[in-house]
Amino acid sequence: MPRTQQVSTVRVIAADRQAIFDVLADPAMHAIIDGSGTVIDVQDGGPARLAEGATFGMSMKVGAAYPILNTVVEFEEGVRIAWRHFHGHRWRYELEDAPEGGTRVTETFDWSTARTKRTLELAGIPRRNLKGMERTLEKLDEVVTGPRSATS
Repeated sequence: MPRTQQVSTVRVIAADRQAIFDVLADPAMHAIIDGSGTVIDVQDGGPARLAEGATFGMSMKVGAAYPILNTVVEFEEGVRIAWRHFHGHRWRYELEDAPEGGTRVTETFDWSTARTKRTLELAGIPRRNLKGMERTLEKLDEVVTGPRSATS
């Protein structure tokens, strides 16, 4: 049986799909919702809103600071958006109406198309990314619904 080379996390957010998608499609919001602590800021010169094929640069920091250029490789307005950079792995968000109301948001780190699959695995990147993705969805929830009080 082939090994799965992706990790995902899911959160139901009490907001409509388009409001959530609008945050995800705005590269300037990525540093705000990033739960990994690695996304510093969007670089100048990219689009204000992402679309299929768009490229956008981000300032990152894992130990040392570095720039990264991403390309949107999946795009369905209000439903799905994914991007990859030169190493080939993808970050994907999928949104669907939740039966109980709100939106079911699935974030996936997919390294099946990465150039350095084994290196990512040996370095524990998928496991670390999963923890960051869980925090990202919490932050995304706060951005679109407002911060929760200590009693809610």
